[in-house]
Amino acid sequence: MQLSDAFKAGPVARVVVAEVRGSAPREVGAAMWVWPGGQDGTIGGGTLEFEAAEAARRMPVGSVKATKHALGPDLGQCCGGAVTLVTEIMTAMPAAGPRAIALGDTPKTLAVERALAKLRNGDSGPRAQIVDGWFLEAPVVPTRHLWIWGAGHVGRALVSTLAPLPDLGITWIDTAPDRFPTVPDGVTQISAARPELLMTHAPESAEHLIVTYSHALDLALCDAALRRGFASCGLIGSKTKWARFRSRLGALGHDDAKISSIACPIGNPALGKHPQAIAISVAHSLMSAAGHQRGIRDTRLTRA
Repeated sequence: MQLSDAFKAGPVARVVVAEVRGSAPREVGAAMWVWPGGQDGTIGGGTLEFEAAEAARRMPVGSVKATKHALGPDLGQCCGGAVTLVTEIMTAMPAAGPRAIALGDTPKTLAVERALAKLRNGDSGPRAQIVDGWFLEAPVVPTRHLWIWGAGHVGRALVSTLAPLPDLGITWIDTAPDRFPTVPDGVTQISAARPELLMTHAPESAEHLIVTYSHALDLALCDAALRRGFASCGLIGSKTKWARFRSRLGALGHDDAKISSIACPIGNPALGKHPQAIAISVAHSLMSAAGHQRGIRDTRLTRA
């Protein structure tokens, strides 16, 4: 069950790591959603997560509380640190924007107002924090835009692997609605008879993965991407396919330096050609230090 479906069935709990002291499984702001029989996301820690989820399922609708957990003495975990969790029972997804939630009857102080103003202004600092008895949280805003072209086996593997990452805003495109499986929450799905016409709507800072069912469509997308500009662009295919594409893109007016900015093939041959193996290797490329700074092109993960 997806989170959107869980809300249709009843209240859902949200558990957030609000404070961390010492070593802990996850960072401040890590969160999970919990409902009867399921959950989404993770706060890490095995026992910590299990007990937090069970406690959340017992809380009444509309309630919110903060709990402190010493990971070693309380839970028998080896991290040695301590975390404060804030658990809230919701009947609908929270509104967009920074939130301030009272953890008791404490009035909103000037310190709370100032911290909330900093979150609204996007100032650097903790995304989640407790100030004078109030839990303050800024929403996760994707810092990278990833456009995945194609909803076949590889496209589906890519989306299922990458969608949980909070800093990636994923747009997923194919030629018809029935090409898509169930789309994960937070992923933007677009159907278009001519997907290449959508390329002008992608930010020039976007990263692209072209994995459609059609070589003709792949070529049209490569052409459109080169005309639009991008942070990085990867194309699935063999070395033979790419040699032909290079020639055809040259005939369309693109110089060799620009054409070389597209990485093809994608994937790591050591991991194999299974769609999930390709997705794992491409995800590694995207999330590695070099990939995070310079995109797919510089890491040059190729597949045979």
